[in-house]
Amino acid sequence: MGVAACFALAAVAGAAPAFAVDGFGQAEWAQRYDADARLSVARSNTPLLSPRTLAATEQAIEQYRGIVERGGWNNVPAGATLKLGSSGAAVQALRKRLIVTGDLDPAASSSGVYDSYVEAGVKRFQARHGLIETGVASPQTIAVMNIPADYRLRQLETNLVRLRTFSANLGDRFVVANIPGAMVETVENDTVATRHLAGVGKIDRQSPVMQTRALDVDFNPYWTVPASIIKKDLIPKMQADPNYLTDNHIRIYDKSNNEVSPSSINWHSMDATNYRFREDPSTENSLGVVRININNPYGVYMHDTPAKGVFGDDFRFVSSGCMRLQNVRDYVAWLLKNQPGWDRDHIDQVIASGERLDVKIEPPVNVYWVYITAWGTPEGIVQFREDIYQRDGFSTAGAGAAAVVQPVAQDGVRHDPGLDPGTDEQ
Repeated sequence: MGVAACFALAAVAGAAPAFAVDGFGQAEWAQRYDADARLSVARSNTPLLSPRTLAATEQAIEQYRGIVERGGWNNVPAGATLKLGSSGAAVQALRKRLIVTGDLDPAASSSGVYDSYVEAGVKRFQARHGLIETGVASPQTIAVMNIPADYRLRQLETNLVRLRTFSANLGDRFVVANIPGAMVETVENDTVATRHLAGVGKIDRQSPVMQTRALDVDFNPYWTVPASIIKKDLIPKMQADPNYLTDNHIRIYDKSNNEVSPSSINWHSMDATNYRFREDPSTENSLGVVRININNPYGVYMHDTPAKGVFGDDFRFVSSGCMRLQNVRDYVAWLLKNQPGWDRDHIDQVIASGERLDVKIEPPVNVYWVYITAWGTPEGIVQFREDIYQRDGFSTAGAGAAAVVQPVAQDGVRHDPGLDPGTDEQ
């Protein structure tokens, strides 16, 4: 990081550097300490559903059993935000906590200063827990740190059983969507080909666990507004703004498929539920520019989104059951890679044309929507995700984890579109 050698040596030796501390316990300096690159978390190319992941999770269980037998880890004082330059007892507690799980090298000194070694350790911890890697120990990050070791051990043991369910041959090419991780990966020959952040079902509108197949890709799709959204969202929006439908390119059709004017409907009644509402294709369509249909009884699918900002948030449980995908064009290119003429350039051309086009995936690709909250990787990294739907069978109640899964946007902006696409069955 271009740091002066004397500062790096001082950190390793545990000596205190020259710095000033302001009235808020914040140390200030121009230079930064060097961090140990060995503690960074590289992305594994091992699929979540793989015999290698299963074996690594068994090893992680042994590691965490040892941690629990030694008394687990200490709590970090909650409430404050600790970052580069902070100092005091809370930083010493943070260092101690990071060392227990291997996120910080004990040789990196034991001072009470939040140097770049600690920052790198926090980033490593955040990467292992599906948090945005800011290097700042925010109240949310500290709440995750304070979840007890025995809880994490039980998570690993519970998820080992889930992983064993998928230990058989899943095919040479398949897709895994891990709901708690809000992450999708494509797999080919037991290696991850692409990864995509995802927006998945809200706590009260959960994405289902299922085994299915991706059947076709709809380019520049229409979106037909589900009945529940007409009642809950569309009618109130029209009451507040009579131009809402026109501004959002949503057309109204009667039972004979004739288009009708918004002004002909009484928006202060349930009259609107007698009509069909369809949003025109565009880059601002609620489904984005691509929808991927998967065979299932739940009416859910995978799709693009105009609200790309959601992929910058820790909390991506935002949909009514469907999955919104980051870099969806790369995902579609992978699905269609074995079909002549469907390379990324052609996909971009079709999208740019605005043409409505449906393409069958030949052959269909296996898709697994799974619920995995803890696992190990062959690189020795232990990953955890929060049990957002409370399916692990035990609770963090009383463990200081109440603030773990709060919907925080990194830029402070609400990213959801005006209407949630929902599911076909709503």
